[in-house]
Amino acid sequence: EMIELNQNNFETEVLKDSGYVLVDFYSEDCSPCKALKPFVHSLAIEYEGRLKFGALNVSKAIRLAISQKVIALPVIAIYKAGVKVEELVGADANRESIQEMLEKYAALKE
Repeated sequence: EMIELNQNNFETEVLKDSGYVLVDFYSEDCSPCKALKPFVHSLAIEYEGRLKFGALNVSKAIRLAISQKVIALPVIAIYKAGVKVEELVGADANRESIQEMLEKYAALKE
């Protein structure tokens, strides 16, 4: 399941989590973000129990997005213990790359 992230729960759900957390940074007016959303949601189901998944609407959390150095969209990032360990930005955030990145971190967890 995808957790809807915001200013109030980002720290608890992402930064204070000791495991791997995938964060989908998106905005309503970002077409590539909309195109990726169903795919990322399907991965959340597939990888349930191995990684936590969250989505942050950056237009509702601009300061938070800036603090996380999110400048271009979409951004699919992996966090571990409060640190962003890898991210895919813009055109690099495609299905193949996201799947590869997820498999890598899911394998590390096991």
